[in-house]
Amino acid sequence: MRILYHLPLSAHCRKVRLALAEKRIPFELKLERVWDRRPEFLELNPAGAVPVFADENGLTIAESSAICEYLDEAYPDPSLFGRTLAERAEVRRLVAWFDLKFGNEVTRNLIYERHFKRQLGQGNPDAANIRAGYANLKPHLDYIGWLAETRSWLGGTHISLADFAAAAHLSVLDYANDVDWNYSPPAKEWYARIKSRPAFRPLLAERVSGLNPPAHYDDLDF
Repeated sequence: MRILYHLPLSAHCRKVRLALAEKRIPFELKLERVWDRRPEFLELNPAGAVPVFADENGLTIAESSAICEYLDEAYPDPSLFGRTLAERAEVRRLVAWFDLKFGNEVTRNLIYERHFKRQLGQGNPDAANIRAGYANLKPHLDYIGWLAETRSWLGGTHISLADFAAAAHLSVLDYANDVDWNYSPPAKEWYARIKSRPAFRPLLAERVSGLNPPAHYDDLDF
């Protein structure tokens, strides 16, 4: 059986979950509390981070982009990287944008500071970082809205890993009620489309102990 070691509020884990579900690849989720530094898990990934994917052929892969690249090569239908060289380059650019730039400027400043920092033994939340996260979210929503207005999907004419990378980060923020969807109607419309896909249903149904999402979180019509 394929296994994905994950944390529910990890955007990188959610990106892999969405890719697996969109490709209709069966897998089992295994919660991994990375702060426990479990020796068996460290043997799978010495970095001690999730996601880690163990395929049924015995291959184990760490890091979300490496996992998604592997999935698209091992299970090519449907492709989540585009059909042409130009499309694939643009999808990779946007995935890096959301995982690195958006992740560092927004997700880390909000989700990490408020929900992971203490658990990882790295101190108390930093109010300045949290304020920066909210401020940084607005230009990113502007960019997502611009992409959504000028293209069929964020990466081009077809849904791709770019959409799932962006949606993974936004879904985590939305669970914590950190997104003002009225700020960017085009971004809101795009997110409504992508969260209506069957691949999104397990995420919308999942709940994290001690933290309940807002009422609109699993409402496909907001």
